[in-house]
Amino acid sequence: MAPCVIISIRVMSLGPPSNITGEQSETEFKLKLCALYFHRLHLRLGFVHRIFIPSTAMDVGRGLELQKMNGQHSRDLGPDKLNLEDGFDGLEFMAERDEFLPGKSPGIKAPQFTDFEGKTSFGMSIFNLSNAIMGSGILGLAYAMSNTGIVLFLILLLCIAILSAYSIHLLLRSAGVVGIRAYEQLGHRAFGQPGKVLAGSIITMHNIGAMSSYLFIVKSELPLVMQAFLGLKDNTGEWYLDGKYLIIIVSVIIVFPLSLMRHLGYLGYTSGFSLSCMVFFLISVIYKKFNIPCPLEKITSQDNHLVSVLGESHDNHSFVSSDVDFCEAQSFTINMKTAYTIPILAFAFVCHPEVLPIYTELRDATKKRMQTVANISILAMFVMYGLTAIFGYLTFFGGVDSELLHTYIKVDPLDTLILCVRMAVLVAVTLTVPVVLFPIRRALLQLLFPEKPFHWAHHISIAVCLLVIVNLLVIFVPTIRDIFGVIGATSAPSLIFILPGIFYIRIVPEETEPLKSIPKIMAACFAALGFVFMVMSTSFIILDWVSGESRSGGGH
Repeated sequence: MAPCVIISIRVMSLGPPSNITGEQSETEFKLKLCALYFHRLHLRLGFVHRIFIPSTAMDVGRGLELQKMNGQHSRDLGPDKLNLEDGFDGLEFMAERDEFLPGKSPGIKAPQFTDFEGKTSFGMSIFNLSNAIMGSGILGLAYAMSNTGIVLFLILLLCIAILSAYSIHLLLRSAGVVGIRAYEQLGHRAFGQPGKVLAGSIITMHNIGAMSSYLFIVKSELPLVMQAFLGLKDNTGEWYLDGKYLIIIVSVIIVFPLSLMRHLGYLGYTSGFSLSCMVFFLISVIYKKFNIPCPLEKITSQDNHLVSVLGESHDNHSFVSSDVDFCEAQSFTINMKTAYTIPILAFAFVCHPEVLPIYTELRDATKKRMQTVANISILAMFVMYGLTAIFGYLTFFGGVDSELLHTYIKVDPLDTLILCVRMAVLVAVTLTVPVVLFPIRRALLQLLFPEKPFHWAHHISIAVCLLVIVNLLVIFVPTIRDIFGVIGATSAPSLIFILPGIFYIRIVPEETEPLKSIPKIMAACFAALGFVFMVMSTSFIILDWVSGESRSGGGH
């Protein structure tokens, strides 16, 4: 009867129903209230699973006619109807129940992040997570494929997709055990306050780097797109062709209002539109494959000579390569740049700071349901990444640039379709910024105001400060991409591989899974793999700086 004592005490203040006679014992009445409360809890939260009710309660409960309470049918209020399947084991449910049940005091419950639970639909959650995964790194995947070959690239991409799904599984499992749906709180549960600060700091630095990357693209590309749409050959220096002004305008008019949304679920519509822009980009890449010849040549408007875009120019004709095999796709390619593609692909599915916030707001949230959201999102991005890389590579083969759109611009700078594609990509990355900002604000609120209820002043001021900082960095620090390249090389492996693995080992009790159990050994190996990726990425970036090249781009 112990699990139901608190519930009975809370609801006894309501008084017994009028039709409860003196012949019914107080124990029977409490059992009815216990069953009724759990049923209502199921209706509100949608994830009640394997509720522990003592056998005496089960026996008596089955014999009671609960449908007669208040003179109405109970609609399956009996305890035997409450054994629902949703993927939680008993330990996890008890933890989550403690998190979600009201406190013992009749006063106002302290607001938790889980207060927003149940607001966002399954589809909107997929849009938000897919948008979080989709990064500017998609523009460099064709270049990565040119250095690995089609088959090796797809094998590596598939492995990374599976590892990313497994990483999310570790996060959800850890969150389920302790009843917490905040990355920073998982760090606190695993390592105390230092773990909380570490997790919050890594999320903040990584997502600020991602925001800077997106807005840097807006700063560098939007003036060129505006110039092309206006038919100008050169930048005349007008304010509407200055990237510094344009990035501020975009931040104030588009990014800031979207960043003020209280719930991440509201951004599902803009995330869906952002993904539509990237689908348009993919369709255009496929279309251009059948419209651009190989070897690539074009006729200049001045001397009518054939000038190779990717090769050397001659008097009359020039070809990209004298090799017969230039326009043949390679299945496997190993060269000096092949190793650089591993970090690019390893970070192609970074979305882990957004997973737990989306889980918090998911309607009828369960581990199984959230894992399905993650799997569908990763699968969709795997298909989009794969098709973009394949058709981009098959268009230019070995001549593809490290940023795919730049290669199309070399073919025809005024191509209307490519201009529209560039604008669509700019819209997509712009609409991704608010989604990336949300986990930063959540992390800062956890670090700065852990016990405070929601307040619009905190909500708005953090968004303003973040956008001001990012805009100042992008405008006044020319090497911002290099700086955050190093940060990304350390933060991305931590978020994807290291922290989920370590959290799982520390949080899941040894009584449930011993330290030498297969799941924990796998988690340890997973964290070790993250250290390998971190060392590789950092080493390649340092080599880039030394050699003066730029090859080791990240997924975001």
